Amino acid sequence: MQKKTHDYDNVFKTMKSKHKRLFISVINDIFGKKYPMDVKVEMLPSEGYLTESETADGSKNIEEQISDFLIRIEGEVYLLECQSYDDGSMAIRIAEYAFIVARQFATWDIGHATIQMPRFSVIYVKRTDQTPETTKITFVFPDGQVVNYESENVILEQLTKEYIIEKRLFPYIPFYIARYEKAIVSEKAIDNAVKDLTYFRDEMLRLRRQNEISDVEMIDLMGFVNTIITHIANGNKSEERLVDIMGGTIIETESERLIRQGISQGISQGISQGISQGISQGISQGISQGMRQGMRQGQAKMIIEIGQEDGLDEVTILRRLQDKIGMSMEEADDCMKKYGKQPV
Repeated sequence: MQKKTHDYDNVFKTMKSKHKRLFISVINDIFGKKYPMDVKVEMLPSEGYLTESETADGSKNIEEQISDFLIRIEGEVYLLECQSYDDGSMAIRIAEYAFIVARQFATWDIGHATIQMPRFSVIYVKRTDQTPETTKITFVFPDGQVVNYESENVILEQLTKEYIIEKRLFPYIPFYIARYEKAIVSEKAIDNAVKDLTYFRDEMLRLRRQNEISDVEMIDLMGFVNTIITHIANGNKSEERLVDIMGGTIIETESERLIRQGISQGISQGISQGISQGISQGISQGISQGMRQGMRQGQAKMIIEIGQEDGLDEVTILRRLQDKIGMSMEEADDCMKKYGKQPV
């Protein structure tokens, strides 16, 4: 029985909504483009449609389908569909998605309509013996014309970890671990999975230092990796070892959690201080001050944790706190004592 794949879907959906910039390199790699990483990326609405499917008892079930990822870059429209495994209905679904998209940008006049089809690709997280290398749609017209509309699929299991890093295909990193699913589920040797995850962690840290990805992008990618790990391992003995490589699990993204904790703590402290200054004015000023302080606390905690994970010394981390978020030496030292891991 296939395990439900909501976590794969959720990770992909969260990435596309929060980190659309990271998909520029994916578009470049799939379609042979050379867009710079700072090119404007426009998310397009994924309009749904109704489709009829047959249930186990032979009755009909009406479902709404929504395309996975639809973006426009410099006038070109791209449709990416992420699949956890091969699906016999994929080609017809792509055809339906493509027509929905084409209808949005069609032009027409009396007696003539021009329909521009989007570029598309299907990304397969897993592979079976039936996973197709391409997705092809064949249009047959009443006058005998036949038009093949075809695109190569991306099969993640065929991509090496080195290629993913070389081409900066960051959205693929969380799903890479799926190739070790059988070993993880059966709790067999996972040394190769550990080795590959360690490679990705170290490379993301390196690329963050080179400013190719931001702190938030890196932390969220690590969290997405752990979401997939916990989905696969489902609490078995392999889970903790694998999750520890990236440093903890997430439900909300890790960057959101740090900011939320900082804001929450800051608001609480601010209200307390404000009450002592005067109920009406104090609460208003206290909340404002507390939110600012909370944001700084959340940022400081993130900088300290990442710095220590990178092996930076205390002086360098303190300097980062001063340079990046404008803390005084005293404030930075207090945060270091509060959030830093003390040497054993």
